[in-house]
Amino acid sequence: MGAKTGLLVYADGDVPDLLRQAGDPDPARTSALLRRLYPDRKIEEGTGSNLRDGVYPPDGRVYAAYRPGLEIVCDREVMVDFPSQLPEHLVAASAGRRLVLHAMHSVVDWFAFAVWENGRLVRSLSLSPDDGIIESIGEPLPFELPYWAGNRPADAIPWPDEEKGEEEEPYPLPFHPLELGEDALRALCGFVLEGRSEPGDIDAGAVELHGFRVRDACGPGSAEREAELRRAVEAMGPPRFYTMNPDGSLTRRDSL
Repeated sequence: MGAKTGLLVYADGDVPDLLRQAGDPDPARTSALLRRLYPDRKIEEGTGSNLRDGVYPPDGRVYAAYRPGLEIVCDREVMVDFPSQLPEHLVAASAGRRLVLHAMHSVVDWFAFAVWENGRLVRSLSLSPDDGIIESIGEPLPFELPYWAGNRPADAIPWPDEEKGEEEEPYPLPFHPLELGEDALRALCGFVLEGRSEPGDIDAGAVELHGFRVRDACGPGSAEREAELRRAVEAMGPPRFYTMNPDGSLTRRDSL
């Protein structure tokens, strides 16, 4: 499994139902949404994406969409270890609505999610095999129950150099966080990124997102960063090439 997510959804009701009814996002209101959620940042419009490919945007990028009753924000900065500590202004923006946070990183098998109703935290969970259960607040939601009951045990695959070694150690958690993460994504948002699709799943690739470059208002822009990089490269001088001798010493060469 290789899925990564950094997703916030503000909704006036059930997110999957609203996504199924959603039309094209409103560009002007999407831009206004970003400026409201990032009041201290400089925001520039950029290339867009979709909900399948853009749910884990590059650094410095945010993908978002405003539709009636539904607002989507994809940003790595919402991938917090303790979902209950999501910045207060992001939670406050959900007054009178439902807010869903879904964050997942396949490299470390980490998954976290949270649900707020009218600004009140209903459920928060964050866990990984290295750190165990980082946070668990509220009662488990229905899609979690089979995992906590032991009906979805982790099927950990040993590394190649471990296959012929000692007996494999059990997975540190009773289930795999990324498997729960996919079920959470389906239950809370109506789609999955990996695994077998089911009837009724939303085609996330068809959900359009607008793209933005977001940076600190006092920080350098992309053009300034590129200029700084060019100056650094020019100051480095010509490249140097070396050959390693049998005794481990290095001899400089004129070229490759």
